[in-house]
Amino acid sequence: MSFMNNAIFIDTSNILSQQASLMNYFGQSNTAGKFIVLILLVCSIMAWSVIIGKLLEIKRLNTLNKRHQMELNKASGVLKLDLETLSSSQGPHASITLVALKAYARYGAVMDNADKSELDLLMGHIENAIARGVADQTVQYESKMVLLGSIVAGAPFLGLLGTVWGVMDAFGAMSYGNSASLQSLAPGVSGALLTTVCGLLVAIPSVFGYNYLLQNTKISIIDLENFASTISDRIELEARTLTR
Repeated sequence: MSFMNNAIFIDTSNILSQQASLMNYFGQSNTAGKFIVLILLVCSIMAWSVIIGKLLEIKRLNTLNKRHQMELNKASGVLKLDLETLSSSQGPHASITLVALKAYARYGAVMDNADKSELDLLMGHIENAIARGVADQTVQYESKMVLLGSIVAGAPFLGLLGTVWGVMDAFGAMSYGNSASLQSLAPGVSGALLTTVCGLLVAIPSVFGYNYLLQNTKISIIDLENFASTISDRIELEARTLTR
């Protein structure tokens, strides 16, 4: 009885010692599989860098926008804001205000002795400048999202490519071998499947992060467009007051 217990213990120990790990699977992969795993590792690092970086960037920009909104609320008028102070400020909303005031300073000189009918022409110039500013800030909000979307779409296909390639090599090696058994086939297939696992491990967190960032980016862009419309209205109201 003692001998049987010892034999079971030894056999169990051997099984545990022979259990495969990810490093064993990586070692069993072919050259293409190892190369694809390394590519997926780089993609994972890039994806997490984009996700964390964009989250921090959106948070910082929102803070700057709220600060600029507080400055606008304290000011007696948009046209009375100091351009030098705005130039030193940061944030999308401050940039839109600066663009609008520069357009007013450039084209608004004619408003001193101009008829009210000239106001529409002036506001057209200002609104065009604001639209260009919104487009520039939108590009900043959407920066690096294409890279993250490419990783989301491409990682599973890279993993699948590594798996198909590895399985093809495993079956090809069996055709040249003396014996065709599951034991000889298993290591190559295990190594090949590792690339699919790595592809999914990269894609799954990336797709959640991409969707979350995309939603926050859309909200920020809508808020930017609303702010641009508000600035345009306030400048027009103040300009009409000056022409009376």
